[in-house]
Amino acid sequence: MEILHQIENFFLQALPTVVIFFFFYLFMRWAFFGPIQKAMAERSAKIEGARADAAAVETAAKQDLQHYNDELNRAKAHIYQEQEASRQVVLDERAKLLKAMRSRAQEDIAAAKQKVEDERNAAAADAEALTPALAGEIARTILSGGTRQ
Repeated sequence: MEILHQIENFFLQALPTVVIFFFFYLFMRWAFFGPIQKAMAERSAKIEGARADAAAVETAAKQDLQHYNDELNRAKAHIYQEQEASRQVVLDERAKLLKAMRSRAQEDIAAAKQKVEDERNAAAADAEALTPALAGEIARTILSGGTRQ
């Protein structure tokens, strides 16, 4: 019985400490933990909101980047087509010019050949015309003794 009496005495002495601890717990919960939990919840909500906003901005930025790249590729393709068309025009003009220059060169060559042929024929005709006179002069020189003064 004495043990029960000691236990009862112990609980009676501990009861004010337990009550004070309980009130302290309630006070701490009301004054400290509640506002901290509320602030933490608001912070988490703001963080999640910011993450959602960042994800939306990132998605929009990716779409804008993709659109920009698509437009850039289209513009490059258009420029390449224009360059190819310009290059083809230049090549065609060059081919026409080369063809014209070749035909002119061939005409010039033909004209030069004809001129050379005409000069050769004229020289041959002159040589034919002068041959009897030169032959006579050579013959006279030989027959007259080989000296001419």
